[in-house]
Amino acid sequence: MKLTTVLHALSDPVRLKIVLCLAKGGERNCSSFEVEHLSKSTLSHHVKILREGGIIQPRIEGKQHYYSVRRDHLDLCFPGLLDSILATDEQYI
Repeated sequence: MKLTTVLHALSDPVRLKIVLCLAKGGERNCSSFEVEHLSKSTLSHHVKILREGGIIQPRIEGKQHYYSVRRDHLDLCFPGLLDSILATDEQYI
């Protein structure tokens, strides 16, 4: 996991909102993310970038994909980074 990849994944406001949503509400599927009205393909693109960046992880149950933040791994690799991001006031996003 590279810091530049993580920061790139978090640089988009939509992806940042997805991470904040998952951190506050725990594991969720894509349809319950609290983001603007996005097409399914656009939302899938943002989820893919977060997943490939190592920020979120999927759990597949049947046809449903549930995502959660990889807090333990992020805290191990980059101590304090996730806490700083989660302290972001959503009005500034």
